[in-house]
Amino acid sequence: MIVVTAAGGATGTAVVRALLSGGEQVRAVVPSRRPRPQLDGLGAEVVAGDLTGDLSDAFAGADGLYLIWPNFDPSEATGAPAVLTAAARAGVRRLVYHSVLRPQARAMPHHAAKDRVEEALDGAVVGTAARWRVLQPCAYADNLDGQLAEAVDGGELRSPWGLEQAQSFVDLYDVAEAAAVLLTTDGLDSGTFEAVGPEELTAPDVAALLSARSGRPVTAVDVRVDDDGAYAGRCRTTMFDWYRVNGFTGSPRVLTDLLGRSPRTFAERLALPSG
Repeated sequence: MIVVTAAGGATGTAVVRALLSGGEQVRAVVPSRRPRPQLDGLGAEVVAGDLTGDLSDAFAGADGLYLIWPNFDPSEATGAPAVLTAAARAGVRRLVYHSVLRPQARAMPHHAAKDRVEEALDGAVVGTAARWRVLQPCAYADNLDGQLAEAVDGGELRSPWGLEQAQSFVDLYDVAEAAAVLLTTDGLDSGTFEAVGPEELTAPDVAALLSARSGRPVTAVDVRVDDDGAYAGRCRTTMFDWYRVNGFTGSPRVLTDLLGRSPRTFAERLALPSG
């Protein structure tokens, strides 16, 4: 049995699906039992659990844990180590933490939180039989899905990370498959694995790919994201400001080795049937 937290979100649901397709038993932890059409019906055991509360029932009989913390949540730095420690003490032997590419870029608060969680991993398993692994994904290509149709219709791709620096967008499908590998494959303990897409793309590059796919002109335009004062807003603002200056790129070599194939390109993603 493998436990996946935050299983109702896009990442969690993708990981649950990848594990089930490989024949694994999955316990999907969600914060409440409201309907989740993308998750319900996949075949996982769905349980409600508070990540800051008692998860002993969720961990009962489990061999592995994929710990996803909710996006831009200020409690991650302290909450995630507590969950990992509880899982290890409950007898869960394989702990995989969903981190982020370059967590040491602490100018971004959510990166800093994940860096602190990674720092706490060894302490979380001390005195237990548990071992840890870390997956560090780059920005998802899927994050752009909501604006692609509008960009084609209106002729503008709005880029909060500017027009000059590139990102190595990774497909969530590939991230989920890599997570399944880390959860089910021996010989990877105490390893940190980057999940990075196969190409470095600026916003104008993405616009050009949209143009080529749609047959309609699309131009990238520079926009700014305002900080609304909340923690999540500050995370987004500092993230895009950091991307604007530094980009967010890496090597696809590790992900290629985990998957046993090349990660999906952005053009290949655009060519997939919608839905």
